[in-house]
Parts: sequence; C-alpha cells; structure tokens
Amino acid sequence: MSPRPLQPEVRNALLETAASVLAEEGPSGLSSRRLAKDVGTSSTAVYTYFGSMDDLVRAVVHEGFARLNVSMSAIGDSDDPVADVVAHGRVYRWNAFKHTHLYQVMLGLGNVAGFSLTNDDRRHGRYVLDILISSVQRCMDVGRFRDGDAELVAHQFWTALHGIVTLELGGYLFEPYDAEACFNAQVHSLLVGNGDNRQAAHVSMRRAVDIGDRALNTTEEAR
Repeated sequence: MSPRPLQPEVRNALLETAASVLAEEGPSGLSSRRLAKDVGTSSTAVYTYFGSMDDLVRAVVHEGFARLNVSMSAIGDSDDPVADVVAHGRVYRWNAFKHTHLYQVMLGLGNVAGFSLTNDDRRHGRYVLDILISSVQRCMDVGRFRDGDAELVAHQFWTALHGIVTLELGGYLFEPYDAEACFNAQVHSLLVGNGDNRQAAHVSMRRAVDIGDRALNTTEEAR
C-alpha cells in the first residue's frame, strides 16, 4: 500500500500548537502525546511530519521568520525609502500580534530550553533583517541618512522596535504613552538621529501608514 500523503493542515496545526504550548507553558508542557491530543491526530504525527521534537521546535522558529518575511517583502521599494523603513516597523508590530506565539518562540520570549536549537538556528531569520538593511542603505544612497554602516543602523531600529513590541505584548504601555505613541516617538528619533530632516521624517512616517496597510492587505489576501 502507498503511504498516506502528508496533510499541510496537520503540519500547520502542529506548528501552531507547539508554539502556543512553548509560549504559555514552556518546554515542560510540550510532548508528542500532548500535541496529538490537542491537534486531534496520532502521537506519531510529530515524527511523521518533523522527524523529532527538536526538529519540530526548529520548524516553529523557521515558520515564524517565514511568515514575517512574507509580510516584510510585501512592502517592496517605494520612492520614499524612509517611509519604507517605518513601514517595516509597523508590519513587524502587526506580525507580532498576528502570530504572537510564533513570535515569542522565534525571538526567545518563549522558553525552548531542553531542545537543541543552535546559534545557526537563531541566525536563520537574518534573511528578514536583510530587507530592512536594504531600505536603510537606500536612505543613505539618496541622502536622507548619513553614510555609515547600514547593517548597524538596521540593528538599532530592530532592537528598539523589539523592546516596544515586548512591552506592548506584555500590556505594559498605557495612554498617553501607549505603544503607538512610543513607536512614533522612538522611530522619529532614530530617523533624525541618523541624519534625516525632522519635518521630512514626519511626512515619511505618515506615508508609511498607507505603505504598511497595503503590505498587510497583500499578505492577508495571499493566505
């Protein structure tokens, strides 16, 4: 008899459920028996679809970055690279809330202790950062940012944004200094700090809203 074909929906359900358990309960709650019960499949499904529990956790990390990459790539290159940089930040925030459990696991907020993730696994998502680095470099090329290390500047944006998103997910940001207010203030400071004109930065930030919304609509329609 031919083996039963793999079902993408079962694989996705295992990924989503594993991410949820890791984010909410830590590695002690994650087992093939638990996943099988929650997903409604056999206890051998993890090994059928992923090979091992380590490979499942690795796949959760990779899936998180893959979904972020789809949304970030949808931004493309407009005629305003500063607006594109800001739009990347807005999409990053949206992705964190759309795929909260995946986000928490892929960036270390969910505990994966006990599973064999390597530094290479953690570096896997760097291809997503390359998209932001490219936009930062374009800002330098057109004179909106000072010449410098585009990768370092991209890291500055990423680390600042990650801090805001972490506090936002935890519910620690309140009006009048809620996440949107902190995001706008932090991003504007980073734009100006890297050489942009204050007023031009404000204009680009307003443009970024539409750019980000279009990217999100494209991402949603593709699913």
